[in-house]
Amino acid sequence: MSQFVDEVTLWVSSGKGGDGSASFRREKFVPKGGPDGGDGGKGGSILLVGTSSKSTLLDFKHRPHIAATDGENGRGKKQHGKNGEDLSLFLPLGTQVLNAESGEILVDLVSEGQVYIAAQGGRGGRGNVHFATATRQSPDFFEPGKPGQDVFLRLELKVMAKVGLLGFPNAGKSTFLSRVTRAHPRIGSYPFTTLYPHLGVVSRGSPPNHREYVIADLPGLIEGAHEGRGLGDRFLRHVERTEILLHFIDVSYEGPEDPEEAYRVIRKELELYDPALLDKPEEVAATKADAADPKRIEEFNAFCRKIGRTPYVLSSQSGEGIPELLTALDRLLDGEPHTVSSQVRDPTLDRL
Repeated sequence: MSQFVDEVTLWVSSGKGGDGSASFRREKFVPKGGPDGGDGGKGGSILLVGTSSKSTLLDFKHRPHIAATDGENGRGKKQHGKNGEDLSLFLPLGTQVLNAESGEILVDLVSEGQVYIAAQGGRGGRGNVHFATATRQSPDFFEPGKPGQDVFLRLELKVMAKVGLLGFPNAGKSTFLSRVTRAHPRIGSYPFTTLYPHLGVVSRGSPPNHREYVIADLPGLIEGAHEGRGLGDRFLRHVERTEILLHFIDVSYEGPEDPEEAYRVIRKELELYDPALLDKPEEVAATKADAADPKRIEEFNAFCRKIGRTPYVLSSQSGEGIPELLTALDRLLDGEPHTVSSQVRDPTLDRL
């Protein structure tokens, strides 16, 4: 399994433009030939290109400095120097490019084939042929090439998915993802089995109503994550890209918290990281129904009524409840409201 890297710093350098040439024609029967110095070539640029074929920044973890080639100098007989080659760096969709020194966001690569020029190659200098005039017929000087650019960048990947799975460690997110997609995340009964986001594609229906969308299994959240506890904001940054949040609450006998408390902790961490995350559409589901504590299911159902949500009770082992939940996600992706007619919310949950 390839290593997931979602943040790197990178120093990129574009190529210097080639110098122009100061050259004169030397022909057998022309003792005083005119200027014929060619122009220097343009320096290579550094291009950042968004692509769906990449899912990590691993390619750049051990490449702190990337440089394009310089343009060649011009030559006699008005020969133009060869341009330096542009260097394209392919980055996964969802990569945010920042100036590492100022923190300014330079570009957000969110579409296939999107191109950003991170460092423009230097312009080539002009040869002396450009400087000849009626009064200066034999200029013996040229224009030097312009220098390239050195830019210090920080790349931050925020996975792009329609649905983000939230929940405490071992809430059943990875098992659910493996059940509804072809993804094969690591699964285990101990904290932080998922150390980085796993993506899976859900395929629904058949033509002409077929649809596909990406679900992200995000690392388990714990209280204090916004301050860096557990996996901290390495997890939270990936929530920003998702359109819909799906909260998983463990209702098994070994579940760590009562449903309302589990929900409150997650919502509080989202709010402390970025209050705008609370405005995303969401669904709430109880997991591990095959090993559920009836009292905890009762508490979960009561809690869902309190916040105006349909109570989905799932077993990723048997498949119980999964078709109904996927149908609810379809409706949210289509912009429809939640399936519960009453949208009255408990105001204390908004205040958290």
